[in-house]
Amino acid sequence: MSTGRRIAFHTLGCKLNFSETSGISQQFKNAGYEEVDFDENADIYVLNTCSVTDLADKKCRKAVRQAVGINPIAKVVVIGCYAQLKPHEISQIPGVSLVLGASEKFNLLEHLQNIDPSNTLGRVYSSEIKDVNQFVPSYSIEDRTRTFLKVQDGCDYKCTFCTIPLARGRSRSGEIQELIQLTKEIAAKGVKEIVLTGVNLGDFGNGTEVIEGQKPKKNELFVDLAKKLDQLDEISRYRISSIEPNLCTHEIINFVAESKHFMPHFHMPLQSGDNEILALMKRRYQRELYTDRVKLIKSVMPHACIGVDVIVGFPGETDRHFQNTVEFLHSLDISYLHVFTYSERNNTLAVDFPNPVKASIRSERSQILRNLSEKKKNHFYQQFIGTKQIVLIEQNSNTAKEHLEGFTENYLRVNINSQNPQLINTLQKVTIREFSNDGHLEGVLT
Repeated sequence: MSTGRRIAFHTLGCKLNFSETSGISQQFKNAGYEEVDFDENADIYVLNTCSVTDLADKKCRKAVRQAVGINPIAKVVVIGCYAQLKPHEISQIPGVSLVLGASEKFNLLEHLQNIDPSNTLGRVYSSEIKDVNQFVPSYSIEDRTRTFLKVQDGCDYKCTFCTIPLARGRSRSGEIQELIQLTKEIAAKGVKEIVLTGVNLGDFGNGTEVIEGQKPKKNELFVDLAKKLDQLDEISRYRISSIEPNLCTHEIINFVAESKHFMPHFHMPLQSGDNEILALMKRRYQRELYTDRVKLIKSVMPHACIGVDVIVGFPGETDRHFQNTVEFLHSLDISYLHVFTYSERNNTLAVDFPNPVKASIRSERSQILRNLSEKKKNHFYQQFIGTKQIVLIEQNSNTAKEHLEGFTENYLRVNINSQNPQLINTLQKVTIREFSNDGHLEGVLT
């Protein structure tokens, strides 16, 4: 018999969403709710949504149908970026009970008490995004090996393809001392690695000195947070999830190179390797700056892993522009690509740009860059055959395989010749033996 207190969560999108879902689920556990998997019968289903692409919106609608199919009388709640951008559209989806915007999602427990069971349409609580200025820190707790700690939210940039500022609001951050306490809390759970997450992580900063006619001056910067965290020996590893190249300063790069606990792993969005397209995107750098950052990272950390985000098929991207991007990426000493096919988003400047790229060409270009990514990754991985690496051991994601796996400091995924569960969540020295056909390195404990 249902108690009315079985709740299930489903998260779409970025690591920031996962950390927020985890924080919200903890509120419900503290209130006596039982959390179950999303494919189980629950009284409440919560969808934390993304809206970076049209595909993310479709995934949300599919998940709503799934929840209603499992329990037609359950309360279905939609939160997250899609909920902030299109709350009334979501409220019309059959089965949706409640839609919460960017700030209201953290008050889900309270809002659930106000649902009118006789109302067949979803109730909407969503503030104007300009009024969203609260920062709520959170972290994921599902994996005792690695945790995603939210330290920043929102974005003040105006990239012409992006809806995130409309979905998450202005840039805001946690106080360093508060984040230090959360880190200690995470460490007490036995977690070995923390990934610092945010919408625009390098724009971290709180406390302002207001000067008339100028943007408020920050008293705390991301590098200040990193230096404080590095002093805590309770956490073995920190990673920077993603950082804009113009905000990945020489100071940050040199700090990581000399730090005790920050890993030699950078993920910097490029989006295009052509300066004309970068200008249309309203990115805050040109490709020459990106080259400078990559060269500096490799000069002080030759073994560092560098990941790159790229968008293909942006309006006005000609064959010449795309070829410039391909050649630029070929020239860079990078490790892998995340390739995104441009998707038109309402309320962005780019949606009205002339000369849209045909869908078939977008698809072709995406595949070309994915092939390049595989070549870059393979080349990077093969450099480490025969070396000894420190690996944080995890449970293998494929339970059918009879070995453990883990990541090196520079983000190489390694299969380990062991099934010993006592090794999970420990740091082990591993000798890299070979590069396998499934794209992993094979290693043996040494």
